[in-house]
Amino acid sequence: MTTGVRRRMGVEQRRQQLIGVALELFSHRSPDDVSIDEIAAAAGISRPLVYHYFPGKQSLYEAALRRAADELASRFQEPHDGPLGARLLRVMGRFFDFVEGHGPGFAALMRGGPAVGSTTTDAMIDEVRQAAYGQIVSHLGVGEPSARLELVVRSWVSLAESTALIWLDGRRIPRAELELQLVHDFAALSAVSAAYDEEMAGLLLRVLADEPADGPFGDLVDRLGALLRVPGQRLR
Repeated sequence: MTTGVRRRMGVEQRRQQLIGVALELFSHRSPDDVSIDEIAAAAGISRPLVYHYFPGKQSLYEAALRRAADELASRFQEPHDGPLGARLLRVMGRFFDFVEGHGPGFAALMRGGPAVGSTTTDAMIDEVRQAAYGQIVSHLGVGEPSARLELVVRSWVSLAESTALIWLDGRRIPRAELELQLVHDFAALSAVSAAYDEEMAGLLLRVLADEPADGPFGDLVDRLGALLRVPGQRLR
């Protein structure tokens, strides 16, 4: 973080610096708890100069959260190579890199609040969710998702979001386990939907046909198989 050093910058360069400083502060504390004075001090400029580049506190928060939202959406981008389970696991790794690195800022972005709960910020959150949804659908190779597939993918995106928010409150489950569990959750949601719908069943079978036995989806099958073999735990 830049501290106490005054440098001459162009308008856009200074705006980007202030956004970066704000994001760095938001990574450690909620935006509601970060003052314009702190941002100015960290950037090495005066409080009035901050207002020269941003008309108010809300506009700086929204600019910083815009950058965070764009970065978060980019974490769901993944080459369409290899088994789906491994792709989803890499996506979850990058997603939790962001969550861990921007804890309070991530929570503020997804939960909203007095400083960030504007219509503009709500739209940013929706954009992130839509970007994640679009990326997952593209990995499934589906042009026009059915109602059931849309329900599965949007439910999973919401689950990943809520899981991350809960995890930040204490981090009581090892992160790697949680990332794998979320991939398993996607498979489980798909499997339940497949039990009700032929089209979803066909899609799931096509995905599983490309999965190696030692991949994330194969691991789920092994875990469920071990559970069903436990004496007294057999499903009837």
